[in-house]
Amino acid sequence: MSDVLDIPATDAAMRLLGATLHGRGVSVRLTEVEAYAGQDDPGSHAFRGRTPRTEVMFGPAGRLYVYFSYGMHVCANYVCGVDGTAAAVLLRAGTVVDGIELARRRRPGRSDRDLARGPARLTSALGIGLDDYDLDLHDPASPVRLELGEPLTKRAISSGPRVGVSGAGGGPEYPWRFWIDGEPSVSPYRPAKPRRRAVER
Repeated sequence: MSDVLDIPATDAAMRLLGATLHGRGVSVRLTEVEAYAGQDDPGSHAFRGRTPRTEVMFGPAGRLYVYFSYGMHVCANYVCGVDGTAAAVLLRAGTVVDGIELARRRRPGRSDRDLARGPARLTSALGIGLDDYDLDLHDPASPVRLELGEPLTKRAISSGPRVGVSGAGGGPEYPWRFWIDGEPSVSPYRPAKPRRRAVER
C-alpha cells in the first residue's frame, strides 16, 4: 500500500504528525502542521485558482510545495488530496532527530528546541530551498523525503486556528493547525496582524 497521502488536507495533516522528514544531512520528526484546502479555503494560496506559484498544489499528492514568505523565509508544504484538486499541508515545526550538529551550524545561537520550531526554521535546519519545488517526497533518491511512522491517536493531537492567517481563513472557524501535545518544539500561536490592503497568500 502506498504511503502517498491522496486524502483531504485535514486528514493528511494529522497523519503527518510524528512522520520523519529527511533533508540534507538533517532529519526532523514533525510535531506541528497546518492544513490548507485549496480552492475551498480562503486561507490557501490556491483559493483564487492556478498560478505558476501554485501549480504543484494541483498535481499528484506527495510533492513538495515551497514558497518564499514575506520576502525573507522559505516554507515547505506536503501536497495532498486528489490529483487535480489543490490541497497542501504546511510543515510548521519539528524536533531534530538526526544531524543535530549540522542543524546547529545552520541555526547558530538557537537552542535545540528552537532549531526547527517554526516553518522557516524547519526549512533552514533541513537545508530546503526554493529549488526543491515539486520534489517527490516519497522517492528514496530525493534529497528531501518523507518517512511516515505509525499514526498517532487523536487523543495525542491538539488543534486550533492557523498561525498568521488573516481574513476569512483565520480564526476559530478554521481550527486546522494540528500539533502533538506536550512537544516543546511546537511554535507559539500568533494571530494575523491586520493589513491595510489585501495581499494574496
